[in-house]
Amino acid sequence: MRQFKFLLFLLMLAAAGMVSAQKLHFNKAGEFKILQFTDTHIDYKHGSNDPVFELIAEIVDAERPDLVMLTGDIVTREKPAEVYQRFEKLFADRKTPWSVVLGNHDEEHGSTRAEIVEMLKKFPNCLTTMVPGIKGASNFVLSVAGKDKKTKAVIYGLDSNGYSKIKDRIDGYDWFGLDQIAWYKKVSSAFTQKNGGIPVPSLAFFHIPFTEYNDAWDNKSTNHFGEKNEKISCPEINSGMFAAMVECNDVMGTFVGHDHVNDYIGLSHHIALAFGRCSGGKNAYGELPDGGRVIVLKEGERSFDTWIHEKGGKIVYRCNYPNSFITTLPKK
Repeated sequence: MRQFKFLLFLLMLAAAGMVSAQKLHFNKAGEFKILQFTDTHIDYKHGSNDPVFELIAEIVDAERPDLVMLTGDIVTREKPAEVYQRFEKLFADRKTPWSVVLGNHDEEHGSTRAEIVEMLKKFPNCLTTMVPGIKGASNFVLSVAGKDKKTKAVIYGLDSNGYSKIKDRIDGYDWFGLDQIAWYKKVSSAFTQKNGGIPVPSLAFFHIPFTEYNDAWDNKSTNHFGEKNEKISCPEINSGMFAAMVECNDVMGTFVGHDHVNDYIGLSHHIALAFGRCSGGKNAYGELPDGGRVIVLKEGERSFDTWIHEKGGKIVYRCNYPNSFITTLPKK
């Protein structure tokens, strides 16, 4: 009976979207470490790209993550395969799985989003997949197993798309499609059902922040960590992905890029909304030191630690979800 239920669960996930065949798992200490890099904007001009790979290699070697997430605007040149092959070698040499969610600039140089994902799927160490029939291309889900080999954490890769497709009415950036939201809710529900009705602690990675990132910075009832040095560049349309996450109650935190000089993490409706640290060096605007964001999940807990690891080894903005965000408000 248990085997039948497990097979049924896998069929439910297959119907909702693919889960990577490569197994991710918590280590013996009950931790799973993710390292986020974002906005590398690699174009191989002026010899400014080698420092990006050197930065990533330096921080991967120092942190020894269980998974690397690249959150968009990674390659800004035609024929990106050569760049991604270099990423594959860098991570494969270190036996580190990696994955990509696409940004708005990735599709501007002759390759469609779907073509990029199809290319990524061919790399043995890359976990990016695609859910057919819904908006965007880099939508996928990864499960992290515990000591009992059951799913103890879930990682969502979400495609925040590029630019509005109805510019005659709405300009600016695109937004999550209703079919993407329905897919997320379906997968989340399947994991919750398999977990005895209890939502599985989850994280979500995408490129363009949604509008609630403003709320996380403006929220005076909790702490936030990091810097906000520019206006948050979010879509004009709020299609409801954040509301879906609040209702499903599985996502603890979301992690984005896009705004190169924002690197803060704050809280909105019990969900941590975080920026990574821009990793593009001279390829990207901004004056913050290059680096990456580290996230450490704890097996069996609705909790994670996070910090920014800068080039050269400096650690800044270390905090814990949820404890670091709790404040004691004065009595009225």
